[in-house]
Amino acid sequence: MVRGMTQLGAADRARLPDSAFAYIDSRGRRRLPIHDAGHVRNALARFNQVAFEDDAARDRARKRLLNAAKKFKIVPVGFINNQLQSERELARRGDEPVLPSGFVTMLLTDIEGSTGLVHRLGDRYGELLERVRALLRDTAIVSHGHVVETRADEFFAVFEQPVAALSTALTVQRELRAWPSAGDEDVRVRVGIHSGYPRLAKANYIGMAVHAAARICNASHGGQIVVSGDFRTAVGAPLPSGVRLRKLGTYALRGLPDDVELYQVVAKGLPSRFPPLRISL
Repeated sequence: MVRGMTQLGAADRARLPDSAFAYIDSRGRRRLPIHDAGHVRNALARFNQVAFEDDAARDRARKRLLNAAKKFKIVPVGFINNQLQSERELARRGDEPVLPSGFVTMLLTDIEGSTGLVHRLGDRYGELLERVRALLRDTAIVSHGHVVETRADEFFAVFEQPVAALSTALTVQRELRAWPSAGDEDVRVRVGIHSGYPRLAKANYIGMAVHAAARICNASHGGQIVVSGDFRTAVGAPLPSGVRLRKLGTYALRGLPDDVELYQVVAKGLPSRFPPLRISL
């Protein structure tokens, strides 16, 4: 039991709606109350102790719990790390976590000026890098994304819903913008988003769609979110309130057979002016 959390009696429990629980089994038994911040923290701590009926039930409960954590502004870093550890254990046994196939939206990021950060921070860079990784992982998973790969200062996630990738990118950039005002290091992350049909190969993706997403990320600047025309088509309309896509032009990106139409995400709380895209021929 989380310290400071009020014990939930039988009568109080009975009065709660089904929506106040992360998990309801096929017999109607309700587990993991999430109606207030204290119970959400308790559910995060106890999640791995629950015997779920199947993997689908576990996944539904996990998503409901993460949504509740987001509602109460709880950053579930320890919970996410435990889930990732469980996935790594599955992979070692040859039972890899399932990634979506077919049409997906890919989000790739890297840290601008990471070499300069290493020079300034020295051994403290490792701590900063883990904070950035945790922000990216947690935000992607809360938005129902799938973390594919984290390597050095690069991050790769996929989303079945294009708007979820956009929401992740906006949240990450806004959070990072707030870091310097809190006395933290100024960290600027480039974000590239592309929708397409990558080929699923074990626990990763390959194909030209992945290369396109990577090239779009490389073309952007720290603090900027650049998306492809294919993403613009996939996300449709309306966009989230206060968000629009500014056309940057059509570019030949290195290694890609066709030119790519690119857009910058413009939103409240984010800078809107950047130098020309970093296009290498």
